[in-house]
Amino acid sequence: MGLSARQIRDGLDTVAAREPGVARALENAGYPEPRIRPTGYKTLLRTIVGQQVSVASADSVWRKLEAELGEDFGPACLLERDFDTLRACGLSRQKQGYARSLSELVSAGELELEKLPADNEEAIAQLTRIKGIGRWSAEIYLLFAEGRPDIWPAGDLAVMAGIGKILGLEERPDEKATRRLAEGWRPHRGAIAIFTWHCYDNPAL
Repeated sequence: MGLSARQIRDGLDTVAAREPGVARALENAGYPEPRIRPTGYKTLLRTIVGQQVSVASADSVWRKLEAELGEDFGPACLLERDFDTLRACGLSRQKQGYARSLSELVSAGELELEKLPADNEEAIAQLTRIKGIGRWSAEIYLLFAEGRPDIWPAGDLAVMAGIGKILGLEERPDEKATRRLAEGWRPHRGAIAIFTWHCYDNPAL
């Protein structure tokens, strides 16, 4: 599961003690709510389903998949279905390729989602073997599902904009600068990432 409210609070308090911008934003915006997803195959499949479509569209496709495969379906269930069946559920040819990549890796035991490496970069490398899962999606999974405390998705536009807002920068930092700015906040960068999303469109700031 993701970082708990206590873990987020403790991480932010630790960083705020040495970073005035974070302390000021925390005083004005308050603590963010946890963002928690279950670990495992279905969370990654749902990530693929949700790529480049609205939340409503993704929810519709997911409901159709559950109706076709059963609510407790696993990778083998999806691999048994043909192209037209999955197309009728709303999965494009591209997304079917991604979904099959995930399902095949898990079914073959080549990707053990309950035994990902403890090293974050190694875990990201494992997850990005899945077609359609890039670094950002892997980082979000490790932060929201596994609750790894030092994940820092510096390439996320809202993280870049949020950290610029928190630190009072004149321009939004790019990915390289966003990564550099957070170096001193280890091992609490996951809590800061969640805080940047909380601050991004927050009218209190």
